[in-house]
Amino acid sequence: MNISEDGYYFSVYDNKVHEDAGYDYYTDDWIWDSYRAAHPLRILMDQKKQTNIIRSYLRMSELSSDHWFPNFPEVTGDSRRMNCNHGVAIIADAWYKGLRDFNLQEAYVYTKAGIEEKTLAPWSSAQSGWIDQFYKEKGYIPSLIPGEKETVPEVNSFEKRQSVAVTLGTSYDQWCLSRIAAALGLKTEADSYLSSSYNYRNLFNSKTLFFHPKDKDGYFIEPFDYRFSGGMGAREYYGENNGWTYRWDVQHNFADLVQMMGGADAFVNNLDATFNEWLGKPKYEFYSQLPDHTGNVGQFSMANEPSLHIPYLYNYAQAPWKTQKRIRSLIHQWFRNDLMGVPGDEDGGGLSSFVVFSMMGFYPVTPGLPVYNIGSPFFSSVKLKLCSGSVLEIVARNCSVDNKYIQSAKLNGKVWSKPWFSHEDIMNGGKLEFIMGNQCNPEWGSGVNDAPPSLEDTCIND
Repeated sequence: MNISEDGYYFSVYDNKVHEDAGYDYYTDDWIWDSYRAAHPLRILMDQKKQTNIIRSYLRMSELSSDHWFPNFPEVTGDSRRMNCNHGVAIIADAWYKGLRDFNLQEAYVYTKAGIEEKTLAPWSSAQSGWIDQFYKEKGYIPSLIPGEKETVPEVNSFEKRQSVAVTLGTSYDQWCLSRIAAALGLKTEADSYLSSSYNYRNLFNSKTLFFHPKDKDGYFIEPFDYRFSGGMGAREYYGENNGWTYRWDVQHNFADLVQMMGGADAFVNNLDATFNEWLGKPKYEFYSQLPDHTGNVGQFSMANEPSLHIPYLYNYAQAPWKTQKRIRSLIHQWFRNDLMGVPGDEDGGGLSSFVVFSMMGFYPVTPGLPVYNIGSPFFSSVKLKLCSGSVLEIVARNCSVDNKYIQSAKLNGKVWSKPWFSHEDIMNGGKLEFIMGNQCNPEWGSGVNDAPPSLEDTCIND
């Protein structure tokens, strides 16, 4: 929300009126929800606005007493809602997609402070404490043993520790920090944060192939149910969603997750199981405990942002035709122009941006990496006017409800056989062409070397 008026804005961080210095001042952004798709969509369509948003957040950081980059800025200040500090993803994504009209050094200082100095406990503005020191030493957030009382003052009594969600999300945030540090030439810090970005491995249970909470002594919490353990909203271990959703919350390194699960075939089987596993309880009981875990297809939740990238993950395991089928099915089922509406909270443009991307035929699975995963275009022709004034044209010949499978593709006139493309490929406009059909083409995009890049892959020109 733009709160500049006649060249001025009021800042709650110092309770003063300031000149906006020629750029609109923005606030009221639910970053936990919006960094995944809303901010990346704005980078394509309105880089000036996106830059003004970033500069606004840097100004908030400068004026705040702690100088932490915001993660849930509102008109009344940064409420520090949800978990993790995904504002860092906005910075990394913008920089690696070519936005330069902001101070990256300042952004690094503020985002780093928000992760290192503020506690990782969800919904808290407290200074870092015991939990944070534990994470730095052990590489995961410890969980309470069932029946153990909470003694850490930073932990919110309702929101709990969300130990797995915070470990996985902070691993991703630290990868984003490593990207920013690398851009600044800070090799030692970049390497350190890159190493920390593998911390998700510390909670992977190789027997169950899920991310599983551990206590402070390093033991997995047992017995355990990945659907229902964790109390209201599964918040003791996860966050609003259960263990089935957070099984896939390694946004920066799906190539590693494929290997951790035993290879592409096992990865695909586990994805299939996510969409097929029954609720485990009658609906009224399931939703009384997991009220945000809605829009269900099996254990998949179409209505909550941590799930949005999951349908695209078949691209990482040589089965892109399954992504094409699943995306079409999910959007036709859950996003309709009738009483169904949308399946959950819009949350700052999170769901609608997912739909806009997906109906065009691609999606930014990993903000911070200038790459888009290909899904299945919904229209025979789309023209997206980019902020540069150039046009990205997406043509899907024979496209229809039945013809949802990609038979072949071209990108800017060249035969394209990968289920992804880079931001550089389209930043100056271009043409993405598909031939669609009603039968899957298991050969297209399914080569071992066709999978989208992950983590520190160097095949993308940064």
